[in-house]
Amino acid sequence: MGRTVDMTAQDRLLEIKGLKKYFPVQQGFWQSVVGWVRAVDDVDLFVPARGTLGLVGESGCGKSTLAKVILRLQSVQAGQILFQGRDIAGASQRQLQAYRREVQIVFQDPQGSLNPKMTVGATIEDGLRILGMPRMARRKRVGELLEMVGLDPEVGKRYPHQFSGGQRQRIGLARALSVEPSMIVCDEPISALDVSIQAQIITLLQSLQHELGLSYLFISHDLNVVGYLSDWVAVMYLGQIVEYAPADSIFSSPLHPYTRALLKASPGLGSSPEDEWATLGGDVPSPMNPPRGCRFHPRCPVAVAECSQHAVDLVEKRPSHLVRCPLA
Repeated sequence: MGRTVDMTAQDRLLEIKGLKKYFPVQQGFWQSVVGWVRAVDDVDLFVPARGTLGLVGESGCGKSTLAKVILRLQSVQAGQILFQGRDIAGASQRQLQAYRREVQIVFQDPQGSLNPKMTVGATIEDGLRILGMPRMARRKRVGELLEMVGLDPEVGKRYPHQFSGGQRQRIGLARALSVEPSMIVCDEPISALDVSIQAQIITLLQSLQHELGLSYLFISHDLNVVGYLSDWVAVMYLGQIVEYAPADSIFSSPLHPYTRALLKASPGLGSSPEDEWATLGGDVPSPMNPPRGCRFHPRCPVAVAECSQHAVDLVEKRPSHLVRCPLA
């Protein structure tokens, strides 16, 4: 499962370094800041050009917040967001307009991301209008985009409520593609769909990537899908990346206990005898007060005293295979 790749700096469409996003916790009449939720805490990773980075982890680990910060829908606390070598972290609004044309998003809930008062054709046309495309050319392009995602151009006259979930997700893809992006952030794009429809959307994503040379940041709970689509996989836990490697390396020989537990909990994955201990028990600690040392150690079945005593860095333990674990 997964694909073997050898990436160099020139192959990195987007790279983030030391990225942080904290949210203040306020209390009292004066709303004094009494703490910080460390939603994204010193994250390093990259999205390969014309490839896919899969981002996995439990709910609440910071995946969607990381996506919003990368898109600059949330401000940056610290760190760099390098897109084609340019730092977007402190970009002006004018610079962000150009960046957001290059980096689009497809949301988990296609119904909620489409304006119910606009036809789907008008929704897709919005991006083309911003680009200054003439009206007749926009209409023609909307039809081409709908065909590209497997829909009849005539459906552009209809409204979002007249479509199924899978069709609405195709419309969301068409809207994202309208401005000809280099990269699409797919935030749980198939989790709300039936299994048979999920397979169709996955096939469509692969086809569009091959045809258009797109890069994807693919966020999902489904490790089977992530393994199928991704070149690289990043495993996130409590605001940090705990394991990061080519997909084939993650799925064939994971190093972090958290990764092994996630794989074991996924149907058809992680069932080898040596992973009998790899269970995922207990609750995720609060990101406002994360555990000292390895953040996974309170839930880790093989933790030792050292795991709770010192901060743990993300270290390359094998070629191109990084892990945040003192026991790996």
